[in-house]
Amino acid sequence: MYFVYIMTNRSRTLYIGVTNNLVRRVREHKTGIGSGFTAKYKLDRLVYFERFQDVHNAIEREKRIKGWLRIKKIALIISVNPVWKDLSEEWYERHQYQLRSA
Repeated sequence: MYFVYIMTNRSRTLYIGVTNNLVRRVREHKTGIGSGFTAKYKLDRLVYFERFQDVHNAIEREKRIKGWLRIKKIALIISVNPVWKDLSEEWYERHQYQLRSA
């Protein structure tokens, strides 16, 4: 299984990536490891993802989305996640005093 995904931050900077382990990759982004870009811009919210059986299809889709204008990328996110909720929010154990992201 492969995934094309979009990460963002409070400023709604977008990062599009592809991975074979979405849970691990999102954790890496949230902790600032694995990508200089996501660490620099603190991209810590998963707002979109798609599943693929074939890695070539996933890579093709990632490249296609990366080539789109920002407005089209935003429309894609809004089509499945209109409030830009962090889709990974419940995947990880949260400390009892840690605030939930808005």
